[in-house]
Amino acid sequence: MNDEDKPYHGGTETRRVLVLEELTNRIIGAAIEVHKELGPGLMESAYEECLCHELRLRKMGFERQVPLPVEYKGLKLECGYRLDVVVEDAVILELKCVERVLPVHVAQLMTYLKMTGKRVGLLINFKVEVLSRGIVRKVL
Repeated sequence: MNDEDKPYHGGTETRRVLVLEELTNRIIGAAIEVHKELGPGLMESAYEECLCHELRLRKMGFERQVPLPVEYKGLKLECGYRLDVVVEDAVILELKCVERVLPVHVAQLMTYLKMTGKRVGLLINFKVEVLSRGIVRKVL
């Protein structure tokens, strides 16, 4: 029996990756829908509100403005950091409305992933003509 004939039994990690990929694709679809309707000229808060409405319409669970305390050697600091949106308790969305995504924006998302233990994050910049050019997907 060659490799093509053998049944494939993906492990738990493989299934988890596929589920997260499908979830991020659904989120990106929702963000594209919002961007098609609104265009690139609004404030970040408007896109957040509309994206959350679109997620709700698509029956996706999410939390907005999730507090993120900083922990340092047993000290817990309530510094006011907040995750813009967390979808299905799995994917962090960092929303922007900037001329261009800078390395500091990507670093911010990576830090949030590390601090929360989440594996996948999307940085979505709505201030672009074509939204697919404003999306950065990061995986820890």
